[in-house]
Amino acid sequence: MDELLERAVDAAPGEEAMDGTALRGSSFDYLALPGTDLAAKAQAFHQWAQTRVHHGVFPYAKRLGGRPGATAELTLLDGQRHAGLNFSSQEYLSLARHPQVAAAAQAAMARYGVHSAGSTALAGNVEEAVALEAELGELLRMPEVLLFPTGWAAGFGAIKGLVRETDHVVMDQLAHNCLHEGARAATPNIHLHRHLDMEHVARLLQRVRQRDPHNGILLVTEGCFSMDADAPDLRRLQALAREHGALLMVDVAHDLGCMGPGGGGQLALQGVLGQVDLVMGSFSKTFASNGGFVACHDRAIKEYLRFYAAPNTFSNALSPVQVAIIRACVGIVRSCEGQQRRDRLMHAILGLRSALTEQGITVLGQPSPIVPVLLGQDAVARVACREMSQAGLLANLVEYPAVSLNSARLRMQVMADHTPALCQTAARIVADSLQRARLLTGTLN
Repeated sequence: MDELLERAVDAAPGEEAMDGTALRGSSFDYLALPGTDLAAKAQAFHQWAQTRVHHGVFPYAKRLGGRPGATAELTLLDGQRHAGLNFSSQEYLSLARHPQVAAAAQAAMARYGVHSAGSTALAGNVEEAVALEAELGELLRMPEVLLFPTGWAAGFGAIKGLVRETDHVVMDQLAHNCLHEGARAATPNIHLHRHLDMEHVARLLQRVRQRDPHNGILLVTEGCFSMDADAPDLRRLQALAREHGALLMVDVAHDLGCMGPGGGGQLALQGVLGQVDLVMGSFSKTFASNGGFVACHDRAIKEYLRFYAAPNTFSNALSPVQVAIIRACVGIVRSCEGQQRRDRLMHAILGLRSALTEQGITVLGQPSPIVPVLLGQDAVARVACREMSQAGLLANLVEYPAVSLNSARLRMQVMADHTPALCQTAARIVADSLQRARLLTGTLN
């Protein structure tokens, strides 16, 4: 592999030779460097990252030049601007441009001004936040909802707020970072099960309960996993949780509102809406705002989290403008228009997956707003992503350690406003860019 990377210096006429360093290594290499100088550790990472930036193969920390839509303009860290088809924004139902959403934000500013006045444990809530909690409860068929400043804070806070040092967390190994971080902060008793392996879940729960009949167990999963676009058997997980005296928490960040009957996501698709113990999620994928929530059936759990989930207790509440935006989006999600937008979104999802497959590209998972496109070797993926940006396709690269080594992929995020023609064009750009990247890195089969 090192020899192949060195051969990546062979650039096309007029192009600057590629430094092999830009195609080697990962951020994981700089996570636990030895030494006493903390700043030096940061400098080592920065130098590696800047080498990638210099060669156009560090597609992170992009800046959006306007409202996220089916097309957009993004500025990279090196200052280059790329305009084109936008499959990189979390805007699944295309509500950021909706006139009702904008009007709701303006009305909130006129009434409340622009502020965030404190945590929900003090005086940070506004009346509309209580209404939003009730409306979310109706959507989820769960009467108790607590809002958080971000989705990450909701996932972390729910686990850290409920779980104590002697308790246990049983969790899918591919669960979101906020869930892993919350578990590590709460207890040393973390038991990871193989991705979507129900038999492994059953064995772990049985083993934990047999060894410790006295402490709590929180079983954690996602409704739609964002790197692989797949889903667990939620009914089976809930049954296993009850069998072993555990609570089940499902993260619905990527499916609530944009999938399923009435926008109920995988919970509705699997017929368990309102039947699981705990649900947490984020507003940033479908509901056009920062923010997150935890929903449950028990008022005591809600109030317990208000005071023991630190991201809620010690962070300011959602601003009135954010609350108004989310309420407007929830209203649309639950309306006939919301179903029409979900239908358009699924049409675009199926169109993109089909177009990519026709181009010989491997697409992972099942239809969802996330379309994971397998690129393979990390070095090839970095160059391919650069080529896509230059060809007018904006999509997010995911590489090790977020996924397995040399299993790099695009996480293409589809919107209701993506048309079949845009999806066909995107697929052609992916195929052409991947072929060119293989040539440039000398790895074409």
